[in-house]
Amino acid sequence: MNSYLPVIIGMALVTYLPRLLPLMLLQRLKLRPSVMRFLQLVPYTSLSILIVRGVLTSQPEMMPAALAGIGVAGTLAYLKGNLVLSVLSGIGVSFLVITFIG
Repeated sequence: MNSYLPVIIGMALVTYLPRLLPLMLLQRLKLRPSVMRFLQLVPYTSLSILIVRGVLTSQPEMMPAALAGIGVAGTLAYLKGNLVLSVLSGIGVSFLVITFIG
């Protein structure tokens, strides 16, 4: 019987090393405040791209729920700046729209 353990370990190393090496090499590097601000906004931007793409490609009957969810999530993200609260609220509003409005 073939062992998949070497393949799993190899895949883990290939996936993890490209993330670990820059972190270790650039750890002592001081970045400008503008670059730090840009890097802090990357998770929000990535999540926004995924959400907007999902809304634009949603089925026509789900469009009201998708638009309501993204509207609430975007408003809360702007007002509160809390990523988790925004996502959970958007999911909740979408669920309510699907459940009660249909």
